[in-house]
Amino acid sequence: MHIRVKRTGLIEVPIPKYQTSGSAGFDLCAAISESITLRSADRQLIPTGLIFEIPEGYEGQIRPRSGLALKYGLSIVNTPGTLDSDYRGELCVILINHGRDPYTIHPLHRIAQMVITKVEQASFELV
Repeated sequence: MHIRVKRTGLIEVPIPKYQTSGSAGFDLCAAISESITLRSADRQLIPTGLIFEIPEGYEGQIRPRSGLALKYGLSIVNTPGTLDSDYRGELCVILINHGRDPYTIHPLHRIAQMVITKVEQASFELV
């Protein structure tokens, strides 16, 4: 599958790639120019600096990075988030700090991962 990706141009973020041949997801980085600190229970919309062209019949599922969740309590508010095939805006991630201690997100920090999955639309019948 081929997915077209465009940078927003504000921050030079890396183009996504799978870290290993067995990886289900690829990392998304924080497209921020200055560090952001989330206190316990804080949430913040973090831009990724990327616009994706997901093919019709597929979605991008945005998920927390398990290491950040385990070590620091960092997660995504609406997990998994969905990137629809017809959305053409910048992908942003709503991070939340479930940990007790403040957590600082630095520029280009890997904040989430995305998995591309096949989806189908159902038809509905009122019964």
